[in-house]
Amino acid sequence: MFNIGVVGYSGGKFDENIAKALLTLAFDIVVSDNKNDEYAVVSGCSDMGIPALAYEEADRRKWETVCLSAEEVKEYDCYDTDKEMYFGEKFGDESEEFIKYIDCLVRIGGGKQSLDETKMAKKANVPVYEYDLPEKK
Repeated sequence: MFNIGVVGYSGGKFDENIAKALLTLAFDIVVSDNKNDEYAVVSGCSDMGIPALAYEEADRRKWETVCLSAEEVKEYDCYDTDKEMYFGEKFGDESEEFIKYIDCLVRIGGGKQSLDETKMAKKANVPVYEYDLPEKK
């Protein structure tokens, strides 16, 4: 299994069509760069924003979906993933385990935690595919 970590806006306003196009592009490039038989999308469980769009694209491609987050996420609407893992209590507590678990990282926009995890991935020599996505005002 090749685990594709996805980070980005869980909330906020952004152009969903651009986000979907970027995710499709990123996943196509990841598949091209990493010839594997099975893929999984690993994200923070959220049933909104970039994580939800990434899980939807994974379902469309018949890939596994993995929730990897802190216990705090249970206070929010979560996507119905194939697998769930929780580390720590508060958002950010799971970041180290997330980086250890993934084989590459896709960042579509995002706030502080997304940017922090992207830095952590680069430091750990995890391949990163980054796309900026402006927030709508």
